[in-house]
Amino acid sequence: MPTRDGDESRNELSGSAREVIQAGSVSGGIHFHRTARGDDGVVRQLPADVPGFVNRHGELEQLDLLLPDEGAMAPCVVVGTAGVGKTSLAVHWAHRMAPRFPGGQLYVNLHGYDPGPLVTPDQALDRFLRALGVPGDRIPGDLESRAALYRSELAGRRMLIVLDNAATVGQVRPLLPGSGECLTLITSRSRLSGLVARDGARRVTLGVLPEQEAVRLLRSLSEGHRGPDDGAELDELARLCARLPLALRIAAERAISRPSVPLGDLIEELRDESALWDALTAGDDDDADAVRSVFAWSYRALSKDASRLFRLLGLHPGRDFGSAAAAALADLPVVRVRRLLDDLVGAHLLEQRRPDRYEFHDLLRAYATDQARTEESAETARAALDRSVRWYAGCADQAVRVLAPAHRRPPIGGSGSQDFATPEEAVQWYERERMNLVAATRAADEADLPELAWLLPALLRGIYASRNQFDDWFATSTIGLGAARSSGDRHAEADMLESLGKAHTQFSRRAEGIRFQSAALDIRRELGDRRGELASTNAVGMAHLRGHELHRALIMFEQTHRLAVEVGDEYWIAVSSNNTANVHLGLERFEEAASLLRDAVERYTRLGAPGGRGDALRGLSHAHRGLGRPEDAHRYVEEALAIAHAHENRAWEAYWSLELGRVQVDLGRPSEALISFQRSASMQRRLSDRAREAEALDVTGTVYSELDRAEEAAGFHRLAANTFRELDDRWQLALALAHLSTALDGTGDTAEADRCRREATDLLADFTDPTAERTRARLRDAPDGA
Repeated sequence: MPTRDGDESRNELSGSAREVIQAGSVSGGIHFHRTARGDDGVVRQLPADVPGFVNRHGELEQLDLLLPDEGAMAPCVVVGTAGVGKTSLAVHWAHRMAPRFPGGQLYVNLHGYDPGPLVTPDQALDRFLRALGVPGDRIPGDLESRAALYRSELAGRRMLIVLDNAATVGQVRPLLPGSGECLTLITSRSRLSGLVARDGARRVTLGVLPEQEAVRLLRSLSEGHRGPDDGAELDELARLCARLPLALRIAAERAISRPSVPLGDLIEELRDESALWDALTAGDDDDADAVRSVFAWSYRALSKDASRLFRLLGLHPGRDFGSAAAAALADLPVVRVRRLLDDLVGAHLLEQRRPDRYEFHDLLRAYATDQARTEESAETARAALDRSVRWYAGCADQAVRVLAPAHRRPPIGGSGSQDFATPEEAVQWYERERMNLVAATRAADEADLPELAWLLPALLRGIYASRNQFDDWFATSTIGLGAARSSGDRHAEADMLESLGKAHTQFSRRAEGIRFQSAALDIRRELGDRRGELASTNAVGMAHLRGHELHRALIMFEQTHRLAVEVGDEYWIAVSSNNTANVHLGLERFEEAASLLRDAVERYTRLGAPGGRGDALRGLSHAHRGLGRPEDAHRYVEEALAIAHAHENRAWEAYWSLELGRVQVDLGRPSEALISFQRSASMQRRLSDRAREAEALDVTGTVYSELDRAEEAAGFHRLAANTFRELDDRWQLALALAHLSTALDGTGDTAEADRCRREATDLLADFTDPTAERTRARLRDAPDGA
């Protein structure tokens, strides 16, 4: 049941009220299929095409030759110095070739040369797999397995994959597809010789523009904005820019902004700037010195506010940003900042690839960061970072209010400027800022802002728990735990331990989950934090219940109940009654469970907690099934589902539909039950809950067995068993194998049936509840070769 924290009940459901989920289709009222993706299934991740792209005809022709009429396509590496236009060439060509790749395009900027940390292969694969429709909890934790799944997902698709700004071969190789139908286009300052030697990659080397093309670019950019400029002066300007497109575009914009100033005067200014750089540097990288000279020339021409914003943006923790984030960083009104951002984009000191999203070229980011370190004091720089991270925390708080209103949020200082009217708006914001949120957590820790370093992950857990984004969850909570410990904040330490415990439990690492939750419990007992102790005691019980360790779970839930009565917390009394009842249901103590559940329903009704009330009604349905009263059970589960529909909560509906299907089986309505199980499995897949999806598949198989359709039953049981094996869920795997053995007996495959019986019997050795005993007896009584 979803609750105040979203973590306290067996359901472990998101508090999001409006997950946009569509159930799959039913064929003839019997068969059902995995849910299709919501759109046409085509991934289109390319950034916008480069406006005004000119020249590079020879290099474009070289890239065209990469597309053979038939046969495998080798990877291609576009190499060249910084600022030479590698990304522009790759993106422009990719847009031209997009129709040749009906499977879509994947794109990632690996930030191999940014001042901050580069994007790891794990992070890139997580992003790609989610884009390809893989649910979060199906994404493996280790790099090798993640890369293997990625290659499997690409098999049979014809896709274009752009890996921008790669630093090393190791950063790229796990991202190469196994299919020759896919083309990988890589940009890098390095020659990446290992890819050429080992992976057969082709290399296109991008040099500085030839003098005539550099001049042509300057003329095309300034055409219509200035009078005709002298050809010799244009040659000199191109030389001072080292004929690098990035520098040429900035210089051209500088000239356009001062149309009445003779080009010769502007060149003299740039020569003076170059002389200054010559004096300040060793002069062993002429191209780099030329680019920095152009940067400085343009930067010094900015207004006071624009130059301050430019250098402060060099302190922004993430890769890209919106105007509201920039306003928080600079402590200026958003309307004012938008005008300043337009000035920076106009000067080509910032790039705007999407509406209200801005980013630096990596050279310009490094330059902006250098200016911030030079011109801002340590105090003002720290204050700017503090404002930036607090803005992200405030926005995260608002997003969690909408997406997971039951989540316990720590108090924050100030608030974000983002308000979200709907869950869809909050999800869109979160997806845009996801990488920035991790970066902000890391930046707060590195800047010795420990309160913010644990505050962000404490908030974000409410989102991570419902989206299974384990990489981010583990990374931020680990940082938060270190920050809490370094500051000596024991309450924060307990919060972070609880978060890591929840993450490990959801990631099917129950032993680790219990270890972290138990550590949080110890701290809360030490601090005398009774309500925190309630949450931790319950959480340990939930981890045991998830593994069907019923007696251990019962001990923890009874402790939770006693503590809740002592502190007079009506809510936690209801939670503990409900969870204790769930244990009694597993032990087939149906009368005891029903009594506790009726009490929970009354309390939840008084508290105005519809999710809790609905889950207790679901439990009452289960209890009445066990008592042989399916008509009463049907009434209770229909009442629960009415709550889910009224609140448009698909997570509640998905879980409670499983109970409806079981009731329909007991009522002798197998076709209706199959529809309910289909609906549940489809929605659970969209919710990335593989365990619940597999549970729906397994019970579907039992219905097919009752309909004497053993082949189909075996197929569903195999799917379920495979998932439970991957999740290391020994209890559910034992049940699925027992069911599979029955189906296999019906198909005549007695040898495999015997193997399944033996494995199921071994797995059940650790369980002593009535269902386990009954299943063991049935397996034991089945003759070999039955």
